[in-house]
Amino acid sequence: MSHIRLWTSAAIIAVVIIVGFVLSVPHTRDVPRPTDIEEQAPSVPGVALHDSFKKGVHTITGSLMAPNACTTVTATAEVAGSAPDTESLPAQAGILISISMPEDTGVCLQLPTRANFSVTVKADAGLPIRATVNGLAATIASS
Repeated sequence: MSHIRLWTSAAIIAVVIIVGFVLSVPHTRDVPRPTDIEEQAPSVPGVALHDSFKKGVHTITGSLMAPNACTTVTATAEVAGSAPDTESLPAQAGILISISMPEDTGVCLQLPTRANFSVTVKADAGLPIRATVNGLAATIASS
């Protein structure tokens, strides 16, 4: 009779362990699906600019915060709008700086780093400067 009690006790303990395990393990329905995760809007870093004008040429130097030191930053400048366009589209006239900062795909320490750039463009004095980072309008801080 003692063997029956021993086997019964072992069976009860095994059932308790198995039931506890099944209830404590996360189920696949508890893990969020990729479609359930909200997509974050790309953030546009602020750009610090300094404009130096001499003999009809603007030399614009600037910097912005890159996600890491491995990120490459390239910039181009162009004059957007001309004298006739300035009257009809005043918001479009000025110097447009297009900054490209592609996502880094390599292995790099994810520590934000200040990245510098410099561009030159021939334009009239006093034109407003606009900047875009990866095609999105950036806020400009003059230095």
